[in-house]
Amino acid sequence: MADKQPVAFDDENIFILQPRMNLFVKTADLCILLNVTKQWIGQLVNQGDLVRTETEHGPMFNLMDSASLYRNSLTEKAKKTEEEKKLDKAKAAAEVKLKVAKAAMAELQAKELQGKMHRAEDVQLFTQGLIDMVKSSLMQLPGQLAVEVSLCETAEEAQILIKDAVKDILREISEFDYDPEKYEALVRERQNLDEKQDDDE
Repeated sequence: MADKQPVAFDDENIFILQPRMNLFVKTADLCILLNVTKQWIGQLVNQGDLVRTETEHGPMFNLMDSASLYRNSLTEKAKKTEEEKKLDKAKAAAEVKLKVAKAAMAELQAKELQGKMHRAEDVQLFTQGLIDMVKSSLMQLPGQLAVEVSLCETAEEAQILIKDAVKDILREISEFDYDPEKYEALVRERQNLDEKQDDDE
């Protein structure tokens, strides 16, 4: 019994009768199979996603290899698309966080300019000013009272003299009032410095 022919054909059809044969087709047939244009096939060849083989019948494509390569190419593109979507989602989330942070910062700056809020360092600066004033007044007290106290005839007179001087210092402290203009000047000075640094960068 004669071996069965691997290929049979008639006027319109070719029948591959033996499995795993290399089946080569022209570009036009590959376009129909993959449902793409001739230009797209050319682009896939240039990208290395498809391989055109020179045969004795001209340049052709191994059908099985081309189908496999094209399928792999589509899978890789789908993976890249998913990764791009994830990156876009992460980028959008980061942009939202940045906008929220900027809005919160702008609100804090507005409150600071309106005098509704003060930075800890500004409060510390003005508090230190008050402490320095008290310290200075107390340090000057002995020098101011030394002569007068020495002229006092009794301890009671000296006590009254010192007490009056302390009252003067306490009155001065009580008059150390919150001055919104000083805070505003400090805020504006800092803003000008920040803007200057931004311009320099």
